[in-house]
Amino acid sequence: MNISSMNSSLTAGSSSRTAGIGVLGKEYIGVSKVSGPLLFIEGISGIGFDEVVEIRMKNNQVRHGRVLITSRTSALIEVFEGTGGLTISTTRVRFQGQPLKIPVSTDMLGRVFNGLGIPIDGGPPPIYQEKRDVNGAPINPVVRDYPEDFIQTGISTIDCMNTLVRGQKLPIFSGSGLPHNELAAQIVRQARVRGQSEKFVVVFAAMGVKNDVAQMFRQSFEESGVLSRVVMFLNLANDPSIERLVTPRSALTIAEYLAFEHGMHVLVILTDMTNYCEALREISTSKGEVPSRKGYPGYLYSDLASIYERAGRIINCPGSITQIPILTMPNDDITHPIPDLTGYITEGQIVLDRELAKRNIYPPINVLPCLSRLMNDGIGADKTREDHANISNQLYAAYSYVKKVETLASIIGESELSERDKKYLEFGKMFEEEFVRQGQNENRSINQTLDLAWKIAAKLPIEELIRVSEAQIQKYYPKKTEQDEEESCLTD
Repeated sequence: MNISSMNSSLTAGSSSRTAGIGVLGKEYIGVSKVSGPLLFIEGISGIGFDEVVEIRMKNNQVRHGRVLITSRTSALIEVFEGTGGLTISTTRVRFQGQPLKIPVSTDMLGRVFNGLGIPIDGGPPPIYQEKRDVNGAPINPVVRDYPEDFIQTGISTIDCMNTLVRGQKLPIFSGSGLPHNELAAQIVRQARVRGQSEKFVVVFAAMGVKNDVAQMFRQSFEESGVLSRVVMFLNLANDPSIERLVTPRSALTIAEYLAFEHGMHVLVILTDMTNYCEALREISTSKGEVPSRKGYPGYLYSDLASIYERAGRIINCPGSITQIPILTMPNDDITHPIPDLTGYITEGQIVLDRELAKRNIYPPINVLPCLSRLMNDGIGADKTREDHANISNQLYAAYSYVKKVETLASIIGESELSERDKKYLEFGKMFEEEFVRQGQNENRSINQTLDLAWKIAAKLPIEELIRVSEAQIQKYYPKKTEQDEEESCLTD
């Protein structure tokens, strides 16, 4: 392989390098092999893992990449813009001697970027204070602060029964064709930390989305007026899959800067993590790695953890990073490796249900398989209301029994059910139609949500409300009006 220098005629054997650090200004001409989005180069030394690479084509067009694998005499490079048009003999490769960094600045709020942090909204590059490594740095467990502040999304099934807490990572498990994009846009428009909305911002990263979906997100944020507090990273379906692997890390890099340098509460929404994992599998296959479950690489767990674990809070730091990753479960299989491993790393999940979606119930959140492990730390008298935990438990218990009654009714018929079971069926219908269902622009406060929960719980006989206290029943149980009593008598 020929080696040329910008300032001298050094040969590979006489080139001076520090181990793991490339030398700026030196180019390697020619590569050994091109495979998919990867370049193989041999006859080199002193190249560092994750080092940024500048790739120059015969027509002087420049592309960028980074080192995936390195040894004493060779390196494997992933090309962000793809390898189409590259030739083996004339391609020039220049190693930059540093990992991939993106500029970070508060001026990035209200802007739209691609996965590498390059503006794609027609505006000029933002004035930045510094550049940061997209891989970030793990938060020292000793200085981590425990998540316990309530974030209001305006969506009843989340706020009441699967409460989102500041500093938490709470994924949404969806399926192909379900309205997870609409739900993500609604959360961006409505989410806020109560009493601290002036410092609440959103970092939104879309990976492998279609052009119409990307346009929907941008239009939604612009029309609702929230774009000024949103940083968007868009990786479209026709963009290189290599860029897809960098997109969530670019988004989390600016999120860390806003949270820990400027004390902002940052909500990071990552959609769709399934597309990210598919890109990871594609690159793993190109590298010739031995596949694990369903062809995904064996390091899928640790790779996802390197993204999800960048959420959290730091002691004595006012800022925080809260994550809502969204993924589509292949074939609606919750045991698939992507949702399975995601559930191990994160603190719960919100599950969208296809049967609810078929009945045009939005958002189609099935509360029974949902879970927020930090919910109890984010609710209570000082954060929401003292009845929050109990009325949530009551709804869970009642709706769980509704599903048993529905199964029984499908066997013996609804007319053969007891009066108690019929009351539960009425409760279940009202729960789905009035509590779960809400408009895409309907923003319910936590008090509105809890009052609605009591209204629906009142469909059950009062002796069935065993998860709430007598004092809470006296305070929050809806008082019947004369009209309600007349309708009850007519029903009887």
